[in-house]
Amino acid sequence: MSVNIVLVEPEIPQNTGNIVRTCAATGTRLHIVKPMGFEVDDKKLKRAGLDYWHFLNITYYENLDDFFEKNKDGRFFYLSSKAPASYTEAQFRDGDFLLFGKETKGLPEKLLMDNPERCIRIPMISSARCLNLSNAAAIVLYEALRQNDFKSLTKESDYLYGIID
Repeated sequence: MSVNIVLVEPEIPQNTGNIVRTCAATGTRLHIVKPMGFEVDDKKLKRAGLDYWHFLNITYYENLDDFFEKNKDGRFFYLSSKAPASYTEAQFRDGDFLLFGKETKGLPEKLLMDNPERCIRIPMISSARCLNLSNAAAIVLYEALRQNDFKSLTKESDYLYGIID
């Protein structure tokens, strides 16, 4: 199972670093759409990603047009706290793209308005604005992986049995 996480104009290096680690640990491809609110060599980004960078498959894009041009045949899901459908209602498939917007504004309104059937949200209380970006990415990614029986992921850890220190 191969899923794609897409961060559109991420602003906080620690969030992106945490997502790097999640993507690396799950074999998920990460796509970052510029501009970013930090430099890739930011210490906080590197620290949050820990020593998982060598596992990561990452692609950078200059803007959303560049992203969509290079991924024309993709099937996209747009995460938004304004979406009518829950992420649990989506039927995820191999190769799907999960798009997350910047921390302060989310995805562009036009993108959401043009794709209402692919907009999904994570349920929460009505007075909450949104979840942390790295938590939201992990929640939806693991649902997509669960729906596909965690294909390509091990179901037990060698760390448990003392095989790896």
